Amino acid sequence: MRERRKLQRLRALKAGTISLSHARGIICRVRNMSPAGACLKVTSQIGIPGNFVLLISYNKFSRACHVIWRSETKLGVQFVSSERSA
Repeated sequence: MRERRKLQRLRALKAGTISLSHARGIICRVRNMSPAGACLKVTSQIGIPGNFVLLISYNKFSRACHVIWRSETKLGVQFVSSERSA
């Protein structure tokens, strides 16, 4: 498979949350990450929209994301902004 990423991703295994609203979120695992995007592992794709905010509480990370690709249990996301979301 041809690599299309502009920036190399580094392996990661961090707990994250796909934030859908102030009260709701979907637990995920961050498998790899770069300044431009990440690969997220989820239990199910059901209910995950094309755009959301990824939260990683371990290092107080928060980024708006756009889904680039999906598989049954993984998402490839591009960070919409390089600035931290509030």
